Amino acid sequence: MADAFVDLRSDTVTRPTPGMREAMATAEVGDDVYGEDPTVNALEADVAALFGHEAALFAPSGSMANQIALQLLVSPGNELLCDADAHVVTYEIGAAAAYGGISSRTWPAVGADIDPEAVAGMIRPDGYFAVPTRAIAVEQTHNRGGGGVIPLATLRELRRIADDAEVALHCDGARIWHAHVADGVPLVEYGQLFDTLSVCLSKGLGAPVGSLVVGSAEKIERARLIRKRMGGGMRQAGILAAAGRYALAHHVDRLAEDHARAGRLAEAVAPFGVLAAAVRTNLVPLDLTKHALDARALAAAARDEGVLISVLGPRTARLVTHLDLDDAGVTHAATVLTRLLAA
Repeated sequence: MADAFVDLRSDTVTRPTPGMREAMATAEVGDDVYGEDPTVNALEADVAALFGHEAALFAPSGSMANQIALQLLVSPGNELLCDADAHVVTYEIGAAAAYGGISSRTWPAVGADIDPEAVAGMIRPDGYFAVPTRAIAVEQTHNRGGGGVIPLATLRELRRIADDAEVALHCDGARIWHAHVADGVPLVEYGQLFDTLSVCLSKGLGAPVGSLVVGSAEKIERARLIRKRMGGGMRQAGILAAAGRYALAHHVDRLAEDHARAGRLAEAVAPFGVLAAAVRTNLVPLDLTKHALDARALAAAARDEGVLISVLGPRTARLVTHLDLDDAGVTHAATVLTRLLAA
């Protein structure tokens, strides 16, 4: 499919580059459940250092990494606050409740545009039969918010609010690398603001699998137990970790190319009433509320012409640029989509 189509569905559709495959093939490995895989250990140390934390834990997926982090911060029967479109409550099929016994409450979905004082007003302290708030989660960049980047000033204010209320702050940083490239904020500066982070290697960076939980040494020691309980213990996982190490070394700075290509796509569809003007990273949201085509119809018509896009709702679609998309692919996609939208 990837050879026949311009695939704009997600930045998870990429395939390992030749250099990444070579790194995987030659990786030194051991049994990671015993803590004996040197490549996994090196990846965990590298990522912990990037974010200025003591430790990190390699996990098979971003959903598992998020859920491990939430269980570290929120005990069963207590509460997590996040936005209504957050990945942790939208795309993880109720895992926080099912596995962690965590109650969730959300503020209205506004993507990266967060009102810290509104969040502060939602925090519930311990009290008579109230469900106490134990953590706040934010998403950087924000998936359903069109790849929006939460400003550093907003994150600092949320950190202050969390400290004042004595609650934890978690970052679903699946695409935090894109925020780092877009705003120039050092990863360590992001890391210092959060008690835990989950960071993904297969969204944008081109690795075939894997995310990491980042936090204190004490938290990551507990995280290993939670990972094992959830079935996430892996054996010779250095083959996968080597792909992640290669991605971190070679594929972070190049995200600027994906951002530029997303900008080209946004400019192409903007004249047809599609709201894509605020695109800053690699996600281009298509709001088709005022358009004759709904999202499924647009996706079906685009597919017939060799372009794949994601349908997020009846009138919402998404385009995503990534490592396997070149300028020719962008040009073809722009030509197809503008013709369909103009009809």
